[in-house]
Amino acid sequence: MDHYDSQQTNDYMQPEEDWDRDLLLDPAWEKQQRKTFTAWCNSHLRKAGTQIENIEEDFRDGLKLMLLLEVISGERLAKPERGKMRVHKISNVNKALDFIASKGVKLVSIGAEEIVDGNVKMTLGMIWTIILRFAIQDISVEETSAKEGLLLWCQRKTAPYKNVNIQNFHISWKDGLGFCALIHRHRPELIDYGKLRKDDPLTNLNTAFDVAEKYLDIPKMLDAEDIVGTARPDEKAIMTYVSSFYHAFSGAQKAETAANRICKVLAVNQENEQLMEDYEKLASDLLEWIRRTIPWLENRAPENTMHAMQQKLEDFRDYRRLHKPPKVQEKCQLEINFNTLQTKLRLSNRPAFMPSEGRMVSDINNAWGCLEQAEKGYEEWLLNEIRRLERLDHLAEKFRQKASIHEAWTDGKEAMLRQKDYETATLSEIKALLKKHEAFESDLAAHQDRVEQIAAIAQELNELDYYDSPSVNARCQKICDQWDNLGALTQKRREALERTEKLLETIDQLYLEYAKRAAPFNNWMEGAMEDLQDTFIVHTIEEIQGLTTAHEQFKATLPDADKERLAILGIHNEVSKIVQTYHVNMAGTNPYTTITPQEINSKWDHVRQLVPRRDQALTEEHARQQHNERLRKQFAAQANVIGPWIQTKMEEIGRISIEMHGTLEDQLSHLRQYEKSIVNYKPKIDQLEGDHQLIQEALIFDNKHTNYTMEDHSGTLGPEEFKACLISLGYDIGNDPQKKTGMMDTDDFRACLISMGYNMGEAEFARIMSIVDPNRLGVVTFQAFIDFMSRETADTDTADQVMASFKILAGDKNYITVDELRRELPPDQAEYCIARMAPYTGPDAVPGALDYMSFSTALYGESDL
Repeated sequence: MDHYDSQQTNDYMQPEEDWDRDLLLDPAWEKQQRKTFTAWCNSHLRKAGTQIENIEEDFRDGLKLMLLLEVISGERLAKPERGKMRVHKISNVNKALDFIASKGVKLVSIGAEEIVDGNVKMTLGMIWTIILRFAIQDISVEETSAKEGLLLWCQRKTAPYKNVNIQNFHISWKDGLGFCALIHRHRPELIDYGKLRKDDPLTNLNTAFDVAEKYLDIPKMLDAEDIVGTARPDEKAIMTYVSSFYHAFSGAQKAETAANRICKVLAVNQENEQLMEDYEKLASDLLEWIRRTIPWLENRAPENTMHAMQQKLEDFRDYRRLHKPPKVQEKCQLEINFNTLQTKLRLSNRPAFMPSEGRMVSDINNAWGCLEQAEKGYEEWLLNEIRRLERLDHLAEKFRQKASIHEAWTDGKEAMLRQKDYETATLSEIKALLKKHEAFESDLAAHQDRVEQIAAIAQELNELDYYDSPSVNARCQKICDQWDNLGALTQKRREALERTEKLLETIDQLYLEYAKRAAPFNNWMEGAMEDLQDTFIVHTIEEIQGLTTAHEQFKATLPDADKERLAILGIHNEVSKIVQTYHVNMAGTNPYTTITPQEINSKWDHVRQLVPRRDQALTEEHARQQHNERLRKQFAAQANVIGPWIQTKMEEIGRISIEMHGTLEDQLSHLRQYEKSIVNYKPKIDQLEGDHQLIQEALIFDNKHTNYTMEDHSGTLGPEEFKACLISLGYDIGNDPQKKTGMMDTDDFRACLISMGYNMGEAEFARIMSIVDPNRLGVVTFQAFIDFMSRETADTDTADQVMASFKILAGDKNYITVDELRRELPPDQAEYCIARMAPYTGPDAVPGALDYMSFSTALYGESDL
C-alpha cells in the first residue's frame, strides 16, 4: 500500500489510515491542511521569533524544522548545517527525522529527500506526525488518550449545549457550534451562546475563530468558508485546531479530574456487571442458534430438477446473506466484550470473570468451527450439483456475449488506425493525437483480458464436447487474427505520431528561439531608429560633444548587432531546411511572433542609412555651438565692464532723487553733468546691444562667462529715461523757458513714480493722487511732490517697533516658536522668518524656540540675513 503513517509502540495511534497519499488529492482537504498546519507551526515558531509562509518550501533546508522541534520539545537538537547545498539540507532534515524517531515515532515512507524536494504530501504527513506526537499523544481523558481522549473531552465539554453532538472530527464541527460551546464552557463571558443559530454556520465559525485568536492566543488555522464549503472537512485539520483549544483550557481540566474520579470508580463497577450479564445472554443465544443450524447444513438429500437445486441455492444464499452475518457480528462482539471485560477487571484490580459452564469463549469457538465445516461441505455440494446441470449452457451464452461485445468494440478501429491525419497536423494537434492514441492503447490493453477470456471459454467448450464447437472455434480464430492485426497497426501509428511530433517539436523550439531573439533585436532596431531620427536641442558645446560620444558608442555596437541579425536569420533558415528535408507540411507561420526575416532586414537597412545622416547632423551642430561660444565670450567681455559702471550710476541716481540738496539751479547743474557722462558712455552700450542682438539671433539663452544680461542693462536709467524723469520733476534741461513751470501733469507724475521703483495699480495711484492733488486740478506741484516723498521716506518702522510686534505674537515671551510664526503670519513670510531666525539660547528656552530680538535688530543693521 502506497502510504505513510506514524506508529508508536504505545496505543495513542494505530496504523489505520491516519495518513493516505490519495486523500491529499482532494484540493479542499489539502488547502485546509496547509492552512491549519502552517498556523500550528507558526504558533510555536513565533516563540523563537520566526515563522513560515509556505509549508513545503520553508522546511526544505531543515533549519526551521529543527527549530520547530526544539521549541515544542524543549530540547536541543544536533547543530544544524548552515550550507546551501542539497547535502546540507538533507543532513538537517535527517537530524529532525532522527529526533522524531527518538521519541518513539515510527516513520514510514517519509524520507529527507522528499522534504528537501518540497513534496507537499510528504511534508504535510511529517507535520501531521509531529502534531500527533507532541500535541495529541499526551491528551488523556477518563482512561482514553490521544485522538479518542480528545474526542471524549469534546463530548464531555459540549454535552450540556443544545444542537451540539460531537461524534467525529469532521462533519460534527461544520456548524461552528462545537467550537463556540468549548469557548463558552470555559470562558462564558466571551460568547453569548444563546444568540447563536445552527443554520448560520459562517457566523458561528467566524465568532469562535476570532474570539479564540483575540482572547485565547489560538491562531486562526482555518477559514469558515473552507469548512462550510466542504462536504466533509479534513479530519486532521479539525483535530489539530481542536487540540489547540484543549491545550488552551488544559488548566481547567485539572479541576474536573478530581470531581470525576469517584464517578469513574462507581461507573466501572456498574459497567462491568452489565458486561457480564450481556455476555451470558449473548453466549446462550448464539449457542442455541448454532445447534439449530448445523442439522440443516448437513442435509445432503439430492434434487432431481434444476429449479429445486436453485431453490436450495437461494435458501443457502439467504442464510449467508441474511442469517449468518448478524451471528458473525454477535460472535465478534462477544469476544470483544469478553476481552474488554477481562481487561477492565484486571486494570481495576477486580477478579477475572468466569462464564457459566459451556459458555466459555472456547466453547463458542468449537461450536462455530463445526458450523463452518458443515457450511463448507454444503456449499461445495450445491455448487457441484448446479455446475453439473448448467455449465454447458452458461459457457456457451457467455462466449456469445463476450464475442459480441468485442466485435462491436473493434468495429471501425482498423480504419481509424490507418488514418494519416498526422501529416497535416500542427504540434498541438499532434500532441492531442498522441494522447488520444495513448488512450486507445490503454483501451486496447484493457480489452486484452476479454480476448483471453473468449479463447479460454472456447477451449473449455471444446474440452466438454460442446455440440456447436466448430462455429465457436471459427469465431474465436477470427477474433484472435483481428486482435493481432490491431496490435501491429497500433504500433505503426504510434511510431508515425512520435516521429512527426519530434520534427514539429524541433521546429517549435526553433520558432521559439527565433521569437525570443527577434523580439529584443527588433525592439533594439526600433529604438535605434527612433534615437537616430530624434531631434536634438543643445545649448552648449559640452552637450553636443556628449551626443557625439554616445553616437560613436552606438556605432561601435553595430558589428555585434549584425552578428545577432545573421544568427536570427540562421534560425529561420534552419526551419526551412527541416521542412524541405523531411517534407513537413507546415500549417501557418511562427506562432510566437509576427516579426518576419524580411522585416528584420528592412529595419536593419534603415538603421544603416540613418547612421551617416546622424553623423552629418551632429557635425553641423558642433560647428554651430563653436560659433555660439565665441559670441558668448565676446558679449561677456563687454558686459563684465559695463555692468558695474551702470550699477554705480544707478546708486548715484537713487541718492540724487532722495537728497535734493542746494537750490533748484544747483541741482539742475548737477543733473546736467550726470546726463553728459551717461550720453558719452552711450556708444559702448550700443555696441553691447549689437552683440546682444547677434546672440538673440543665434538663439543663445545662457552665458556661463558673465552674470549680466541685456535685460539687466536695459532696466537702468539711460540718457533718455533720465531726461524724462527730470522733465517730469518740473525741470527744463533744454532751452525753452516756457517749460519751467515747476508742475507736472498726471501722466508725468505716474512715469516719475514708476522710474523711482513704485509698482502700483489704478487704485493705489488714485490714493496717491488724492494726497498730492487734493483739489483734483490734474497737476502736481513740486512742493506737493517733495512733501509726499518726505512722508513716504519718513513712514518707516523702527527695529524696536518690529521687535514689539513679534513680542505680541509670542505672548510676551522672549522667544517665538515655529508654530506661532506659521499661525500668525502668511505662509511665505512665516517660512522666511523661520529660515533666518537663530535658535533662542536664553535660560527659559524650549525646544524649537527662535530669537526674534536679534532678527529684528539685524533687519535694520548691517547684518546679512
